[in-house]
Amino acid sequence: MELRQLRYFMSVARELHFGRAAERLGMTQPPLSQQIRALEEELGIKLFHRSNRRVEMTEAGSAFRADIAQILPQLDQAVSHARHVHRGQSGLLRLGITVSAPFAEVFGHSIHAFRQSHPTVQLSLHEIASQQQIEALLERRLDIGMLRPIALPDDLEAIELLREPLVIAMHVSHPAAQGAPEQPVRLEAFAEDGFVAFPRGVGSTLERQIHELCHDAGFTPRIVQEAGETSTQIALVAAGFGIAIMPALQQRIQVATVTYRTIANPLAQSAIWMVYRRWQQSALTRDFVGQVRAELARTTAHDAVAPPA
Repeated sequence: MELRQLRYFMSVARELHFGRAAERLGMTQPPLSQQIRALEEELGIKLFHRSNRRVEMTEAGSAFRADIAQILPQLDQAVSHARHVHRGQSGLLRLGITVSAPFAEVFGHSIHAFRQSHPTVQLSLHEIASQQQIEALLERRLDIGMLRPIALPDDLEAIELLREPLVIAMHVSHPAAQGAPEQPVRLEAFAEDGFVAFPRGVGSTLERQIHELCHDAGFTPRIVQEAGETSTQIALVAAGFGIAIMPALQQRIQVATVTYRTIANPLAQSAIWMVYRRWQQSALTRDFVGQVRAELARTTAHDAVAPPA
């Protein structure tokens, strides 16, 4: 049984005339009659009573028509849906994001532009640590990841969305907070402070980087409290628990008793990458990556324009 035979059957059932049905289908009558006979042989039932004067549906044919009338629109919808997904016009796009990724302007602009150009696509965002995003991408549980720099397997490719300094969040009463806000501070000055830090073992590349920076400064950070969310860390700093090191984007979280200072170390910086599978990309993934590339190019071009004199 072929789909076209079902469409031929429905045309004959509507017209009850092989000649008119063939004309509507854009074919001649003999091939249409052959296809209907082939369908009847396949089903093992007679669908039409034929005579020289008229064509009538059998009782079985009428029952078959009622069911096919419901099935064909569903098939058409399924074909249309599959084509839209193939073209990247609908479907589901699963994005993994690290804690501060939503603060990046390129992220917000790209998401907004993608939703405007793909209104029927469902975006599913999942806040996951960088290492877990890598695993989810390889296992095809995510389509795209927004994460901190980490060693990537060959199957994955990355685009750097931004690079930013790391800052120290401290209580406004801290001695290091008394200098000029734009003046970087040396990390050695915080060797005796308690640190509010990311939990160990959660796959945070930032947590490992912070320990390496402190080691280079000649001390091991004394962790007094762990918190997986930077907003929680800032609240704990405001409560006097200690200091915290975090990406500069987090300065957008403003608390009256907390101030931020950059670190006087050129290595004290981090980046946000967009990571995706190098092969077997969906059309939606390709469209979103293209949207981000366009946004990055637009931002670069805008920054390159000299201000008017």
